[in-house]
Amino acid sequence: QVQLVESGGDLVQAGDSLRLSCAVSGLPLRSYAMGWFRQAPGEERTFVACISWSGGRTYYADSVKGRFTITRDNPKNTVYLEMNNLTPEDTAAYYCAASTQNAPAYASNDYHYWGQGTQVTVSS
Repeated sequence: QVQLVESGGDLVQAGDSLRLSCAVSGLPLRSYAMGWFRQAPGEERTFVACISWSGGRTYYADSVKGRFTITRDNPKNTVYLEMNNLTPEDTAAYYCAASTQNAPAYASNDYHYWGQGTQVTVSS
């Protein structure tokens, strides 16, 4: 059974940092590109970042470039999203996802497995 479990979401203040984790089971993680998406209330799910199978290539949405960093630890079957200098506009549920297509993979349809999400709320 494939499971992606996000954690690390919290209520923080603007300017703070958070690190999200995505623990993956039931998949050979090294064979999947991994991505992070987010969805604010009333809005569509949007791409945040993705990372290639080996971790050698990363891609970011313009809105988070320079503030967020995606990494992966294949032996630990875990993917991370380090978020710095958070703003209220970053408030959303954050989802990790796995794709057999190697990165870059920007569209939700590129991903085959999804987690349940973790909530990030940034107050001003």
